[in-house]
Amino acid sequence: MGTVFSIDIRDPGDWARPVRDVIAWLHGVDAVFSTYKDGSDISRIGRGELTAGEADPRVPEVLALCERAQKDTNGFFTARWRGAAAAAAGAPAVVDPTGIVKGWAIERASGILRGHGSRDHCVNGGGDVQLAGEASPGAQWHVGISDPRDPSRLVAVVAGRDIAVATSGVAERGDHIVDPRTGRPPDRLLPGSLVSATITGPSLTLADAYATAAFAMGPAALDWVRAMPGYEALLVTRDGTLTSTPGFPSPRG
Repeated sequence: MGTVFSIDIRDPGDWARPVRDVIAWLHGVDAVFSTYKDGSDISRIGRGELTAGEADPRVPEVLALCERAQKDTNGFFTARWRGAAAAAAGAPAVVDPTGIVKGWAIERASGILRGHGSRDHCVNGGGDVQLAGEASPGAQWHVGISDPRDPSRLVAVVAGRDIAVATSGVAERGDHIVDPRTGRPPDRLLPGSLVSATITGPSLTLADAYATAAFAMGPAALDWVRAMPGYEALLVTRDGTLTSTPGFPSPRG
């Protein structure tokens, strides 16, 4: 998936086998969904060599999740989009569920660990994390949110138990998020334009998709997230201004 994963298990015991199971799961997901591998199911679908119905069973499952996220986000998240040039040329939409696959894969990896009996762990994929239980008895997990303008700094810290944290923005991959309405990345020169959007909630599958959509929405994302039960948002604008929903889970005291 083009990023680094880490697995942090706080339960006592030998977790070598469960970790191997998680690693096998993640490599399997990458083999099916990678847009970097010519032989992946998603790449083959994009070339017209395979239909979703003929692909690995995980493909229609993920595409169904994408459809849900598209409805939830009023179209700001989609797995089927065209760039501006492709739209002008009448080219067909590209099937690319990248905006939800990583969060889904991480959440499922956490489920694998739970299935092996782990109550307290963190699965982190490129800064998107699914947290189970506690960091230590009686202590919440704490997740730092990097400043997209200076990754050596933090702009905020998320604190919680059994929580997911997903961030989308320009820090690592530049202008890679496309506004489905225009086929172009959001204009970062506009007043109030965003450089990152962080979403927290119970499910990393949805938080990942919602963070992508929130970044494409811009400042209007705060009002949208307020209407999504269980989810909160932190937005960072290009001038460094931070805005968040009232329930954003920052440390207290």
